[in-house]
Amino acid sequence: MLKRTPFHPLIALICTLILPAAAWAANPYQSRNTHFGVSGGNVNDISKAFCCGGTLGSLLTNGTTRFILSNNHIFARTDQAAAGEDISQPGLIDNGCRIPPTIVADYTRAIRLGNNVDCAIAQLRTGTMDSTGFIEGIGTISSSTSAPAVGMAVIKSGRTTGTTTGNIASVNTSVKVQYQQGCNSGKKFTVSYTNQVLINSSSFSAGGDSGSLIVSNDGAFHPVALLFAGSSSTTIANPINEVLGKLGGGLSFVGSNSSGGPNSGTTTQTAQVPKAEVFHAAKALERRRFNLMSRGSVLGVGVGAADTAGKAAIIVYVDKGASKRPQLPTQISGVPVKVHMTDAFVAF
Repeated sequence: MLKRTPFHPLIALICTLILPAAAWAANPYQSRNTHFGVSGGNVNDISKAFCCGGTLGSLLTNGTTRFILSNNHIFARTDQAAAGEDISQPGLIDNGCRIPPTIVADYTRAIRLGNNVDCAIAQLRTGTMDSTGFIEGIGTISSSTSAPAVGMAVIKSGRTTGTTTGNIASVNTSVKVQYQQGCNSGKKFTVSYTNQVLINSSSFSAGGDSGSLIVSNDGAFHPVALLFAGSSSTTIANPINEVLGKLGGGLSFVGSNSSGGPNSGTTTQTAQVPKAEVFHAAKALERRRFNLMSRGSVLGVGVGAADTAGKAAIIVYVDKGASKRPQLPTQISGVPVKVHMTDAFVAF
């Protein structure tokens, strides 16, 4: 979730006067746009000093009604919203913290935090967004989902970093994620997740990209995961099939099974680790998962690729800001242990 201080008319005027001509072009991810993968949020997500927002990720349908998919902490204001609250595009963060003129959906429901997903839906208002589910910078996605796999090439579009590509670094990952009750105000608390998808990259996402749909970067663009948190070097996402399962109601993605789009095939697929290797590493991890996660500076543990091609490893995410680094084994039941240093995981 991205936070911004309230709008000041005089400051805006001064900035306008000194901007170079090239800066006048509207950023399609942060201005009014009927595509998905762009700025949006709950118009009540504002405090005395800040307004907040994220990304309108994608379009879902139950066969009769269409809904926008994003996060609980974007649409439901971290379990605080009431059904019917207005969802806007762009979000307050891109409208000077004023109520924007375009309301595109009505908040419908969310899965409460603590249930292993951070997701919410809002009923689409007719005529306000692209009815094909077109995602900015990607195109029309597949209506069928794919399970995440270590090394899978993926792509996403989000409010802050736009359209970016990467590869899945770990699956079956337990993580600790920090939240704040209000918009940059209120109590901070930590929520634990299991079976999460992580992408290790400093450019794949940033604050404000929460709600983005991560899809396979193979030209078919199958939904894989829902982005909701991370750090300066890591992105965290819920597996999309768990999101749909928890939301229930027979929801599926609006899209097609055809391939194509402006970024079709632009990322080379990293060799995926064989399922048998991942399964073996996961079994080894289960014997020590609780023990590893109980160590103070460990933020997450999952299964990823070893340095040896075609082999799996146990990945341990360690808080680089901690005063003391944990003592970790070099292997568990013959499976190598790799350490990834990162800053704290927070809901974007």
